[in-house]
Amino acid sequence: MAKGLERHRERKTELSSFGKNLVRRSGSSCELCGSVGTTLAIYEFPPVPKDPDYDRCLIICETCREQLDNPRKLHADHWRCLNNTVWSEVAVIQALSIRMLKTLAPENSWAEELLEQVYPDPEVEEMADSF
Repeated sequence: MAKGLERHRERKTELSSFGKNLVRRSGSSCELCGSVGTTLAIYEFPPVPKDPDYDRCLIICETCREQLDNPRKLHADHWRCLNNTVWSEVAVIQALSIRMLKTLAPENSWAEELLEQVYPDPEVEEMADSF
């Protein structure tokens, strides 16, 4: 077996060990848009560290994942959920919310206005800007 494939499988196994805690933390809903009753998957906040880190993981729905992975397919109205998640007590959720608001702000006044209201902790801001 190729070493790369083996490392990939090991990483997936480590990430899946976070699954129960992430589902518990999220209440079985997407940690970004709040969607329930949909398939949820673990998302690692980029840049992805060498070793999986629970504090850099979220559990999100397919719709959010598709738009995060393909910025050209962003639907601004879907991201109005950031009005809630930007105030999350979970640093990674808040950081990803800020990053998405910065992406949306140039073309969406609601995102720019929301960004003006947010004063994150320095570590959250650093995480949001680390991509």
